[in-house]
Amino acid sequence: MTIAGEYRAGASIEVAHAKINLALHVRRRRADGYHDIETIFAFAEHGDIVAAEPGQPRLTLAGPFAPALAGEDPEDNLVMRAADGLRALAGMETQPAIRLDKRLPVAAGIGGGSADAAAVLRLLGRAYGIAPDDPRVMALAATLGADVPACVRSVTVRGDGRGDRLELIAADGLHGLPLLLVNPRVALPTGPVFAAWDRIDRGPLAPGDPLAAALAGRNDLEAPATKLHPVIGEVVALLAAQPGAILARMSGSGATCFALFGSEADRDAADHTVAAHRPDWWRLASRLR
Repeated sequence: MTIAGEYRAGASIEVAHAKINLALHVRRRRADGYHDIETIFAFAEHGDIVAAEPGQPRLTLAGPFAPALAGEDPEDNLVMRAADGLRALAGMETQPAIRLDKRLPVAAGIGGGSADAAAVLRLLGRAYGIAPDDPRVMALAATLGADVPACVRSVTVRGDGRGDRLELIAADGLHGLPLLLVNPRVALPTGPVFAAWDRIDRGPLAPGDPLAAALAGRNDLEAPATKLHPVIGEVVALLAAQPGAILARMSGSGATCFALFGSEADRDAADHTVAAHRPDWWRLASRLR
């Protein structure tokens, strides 16, 4: 595994869109150790970048968060498991070589490895002539992680079960909505957060309009994540206090938090305020897809 600089000429590129859970209701812990959840997945315009670069090392890392992955065995990396799985599905002999430009924090509640794996499935699917909505691709995605099928689609969907039973929902009111992501540079693996959940079922996620459902909903993992890292509460409170903020919440199992805004001017003003308050926090100004 190497860390590289610029893309090679002719590289095929795909964005691994950051995933945002607008709401996340944890209903119960299942006998298989997973949890039944109800969530609204939405996606940012920005994210990591994956590129196919034939003839290069199996996995090349770049970007500001590449060092967090530099010690991993590339054969165990979710990106390469996705690449090899699709290669086998397509019956191709040549092993894919992938460059991952890691622009999003690791263990951050915004899709990270799931979004990267999903982007590889889309990227190589184009090269192999396999559509991303092919049932074989979606079945492969489900074996890679509960969030991966939603990340393959990278459009607003409702997720039930482990989050892998997906339902397309009308989301015209969300498209293009200004978004600010903030991470206090805390890595927060999913397992400890779910383990700290109090196992209280606080009720279902409302059907219908996704923004209305999100506003009426909650993230049941926000409280246990905040107990583990109280700074998360500081981030959410700061975002919620910004003029024009429509919704401020933690995404997924954290520690990245987000706010939706009514205008790009309000989002950009909030971005400047957060930067002035805590210049050490990671921020990304984007929009919902």
